Amino acid sequence: MSLNKKMIKWIFFDVGSTLIDETEAYDHRARDMIKGTQITFEQFDKMRIALARKGLDGNSAAIDFFGLEKTPWHSEDELPYPEAETVLKNLCEKGYRLGVIANQNSGLDARLEKWGLRKYFSLLVSSAEIGCAKPDLEIFKRALAMANCKANECVMIGDRLYNDVRPAKATGMKTVWIRNGLARHQSASLGDGIADLVINSLIELISIF
Repeated sequence: MSLNKKMIKWIFFDVGSTLIDETEAYDHRARDMIKGTQITFEQFDKMRIALARKGLDGNSAAIDFFGLEKTPWHSEDELPYPEAETVLKNLCEKGYRLGVIANQNSGLDARLEKWGLRKYFSLLVSSAEIGCAKPDLEIFKRALAMANCKANECVMIGDRLYNDVRPAKATGMKTVWIRNGLARHQSASLGDGIADLVINSLIELISIF
């Protein structure tokens, strides 16, 4: 699998578990959800990993499996991956326009600014602001229209096959599956026929583009 980088004008990123490490935020929510139950964190963790290996959204599937209710998300636990700024800066210097297509709570602009990453993006398409969410194809189509770019001139990079890669591919975009978060427990073969490229770290993008 490969990309014809000469055709690419825009590179779109998911946020959570792609640019931003959400590990502690997910763990914090898990500990909150199981409080007062007989479920241990170790049981929950093993279950979400097992379900992720089956190609499912491990966190959500584990919540359903144990019959838990989602508790508030702790945005304060989120941190950019160490290589995120280096990669974004490199891609901008090479002339690519960068955008975000993400399911995010309101305030994404401010959070990216806080992390020092906002300046690298020409376009932010966030579910909270735009009124539709992945995997709905509409959010991808809206992003393409806002970027005034053809689908085959864009790449979508994300950690979830069902939320990021499949719907982006369905719109005609090129796709890169990054095996961050629970995706690191998934076989790379799950991306066969869906992702144009499978990577294990953001830093790989520097040599790809």
